[in-house]
Amino acid sequence: MKKYILIIALLFSALCLNVFAQTKSYPFEVVKTGKGKQAILFIPGFASSADVWNETKANFEKDFTCYTLTMAGFAGVKPQPNASFANWENEIANYIKENKIEKLIIIGHSMGGALAMALAADYPELISKIVVVDSLPCLSAMMNPSFKSKENNDCSPIIDQMTAMSDAQFLEMQKTNIPRLVADVSKQDLIISWGIKSDRKTFAGVFCDFANTDLREKISTIKCPSLILLESYFVNFKPTIEAQYKNLKTANLQYANKGLHFIMYDDTTWYFAQLNNFIKS
Repeated sequence: MKKYILIIALLFSALCLNVFAQTKSYPFEVVKTGKGKQAILFIPGFASSADVWNETKANFEKDFTCYTLTMAGFAGVKPQPNASFANWENEIANYIKENKIEKLIIIGHSMGGALAMALAADYPELISKIVVVDSLPCLSAMMNPSFKSKENNDCSPIIDQMTAMSDAQFLEMQKTNIPRLVADVSKQDLIISWGIKSDRKTFAGVFCDFANTDLREKISTIKCPSLILLESYFVNFKPTIEAQYKNLKTANLQYANKGLHFIMYDDTTWYFAQLNNFIKS
């Protein structure tokens, strides 16, 4: 009898070890492709899928190991609690450290670009270069020059409003907003589909949290080379844009020739020329 108890105890211990030794759960899905000694990590923008990087990734995965993220709660990925800009930044850093990824290049679009800047500022030892695709250190300051982040910002009103929407209302909101962000009409339905597959609570909460984020001072600690690709319309606000980036001493600001926020779709030739020159040099 003691023999069987001992066997059961050993099996139970093995089961527990297996369960607790499983890979840590991160607030994002990761797809790893390509081969190369140096790595590129791609962070999509708000409510976007990793698929936004498909063409970009294909351009680099022959020479680089590519890690492509989709954040939890976005584009059909299962949501996780405590979704926030700061939490996502810290967990991306943990992923980089725990997987021993060295000399990393980060390419981020929109909110992903802001995450790239935050990571380069807070974890300079992890990152060799960043590319920021159409993002600003403080988006809200574009509309409100006197903007200041609020401590303990209450996002419950926008979360309640967004979660109360019917599916038809939410879809209509996406159909109204997305054509303002991408000129390539062949990509509009794809981007809309990512939005409507996103978890509403995450969608609203992260939108609210990101709108309360101000990196204008933080970026002063970034030391790595930083390529900033901006949509063509922003050339009309050069003084304002450059004021936002004045503390990022390594910034190389470039304005697209045409198109809107999804530069990778709207000014593809220019976009790849900029990336290839910066990353492969």
